[in-house]
Amino acid sequence: MKILLVEDDEKLASLVKRGLSSVGHAVDAEYDGVAGESAAMNGAYDVVVLDVMLPKKDGIALLRGLRSAGRAMPVLLMTARDGVEDAVAGLDAGADDYLRKPFALSELYARVRSLGRRANVPPSLVLRSGNLVFDTSTRRVERGGRPISLTTKELMYLEYFMRNAGRVITRGMLENALWNGEAEISSNVIDVYVARLRAKIEFDDMPPILVTVRGAGYRFG
Repeated sequence: MKILLVEDDEKLASLVKRGLSSVGHAVDAEYDGVAGESAAMNGAYDVVVLDVMLPKKDGIALLRGLRSAGRAMPVLLMTARDGVEDAVAGLDAGADDYLRKPFALSELYARVRSLGRRANVPPSLVLRSGNLVFDTSTRRVERGGRPISLTTKELMYLEYFMRNAGRVITRGMLENALWNGEAEISSNVIDVYVARLRAKIEFDDMPPILVTVRGAGYRFG
């Protein structure tokens, strides 16, 4: 894969670049937000590995610029902060995953591989998570063989969750993906739709499939 690394710590950037190169990736490195944005806008990259704290332009602003310009390559966000604020802000801005510093290079390699596979897999018509099945062509949903009737909006929520299974999904991500830039939507409206969906797809004799991640959002699967 061709990877863009944007990291202002040149020692860390050199270590990461050598490591990714050693496992077969082609890596370009930039050391500030302005140069990183220019490279991402003009280059053909399979994955961008992006630090949050950058000189000239921070990583969150850079990421928002990429998504606003229609650049859809997967982005792995790196943050040194302990709290969830950077991670939530990054996911809301369009990051596909995040990694807290310090990290093991083996974990970075695994995250990059995962994002690369995700970028190259065409959307499936039949989505599966455990015993929950959603045929997007017929709009048929069932869990454990039991049919489930969902409204159009609930189907939209379900498809988004299933296509992003395992990721933390914030309310901001749901708003951007499912409300088409409409007038500002309160988090309460989103919570209501998620609660309705959860009530229909979860059964007492089956394990939970849609869970709330406190302080961040939701995780499906």
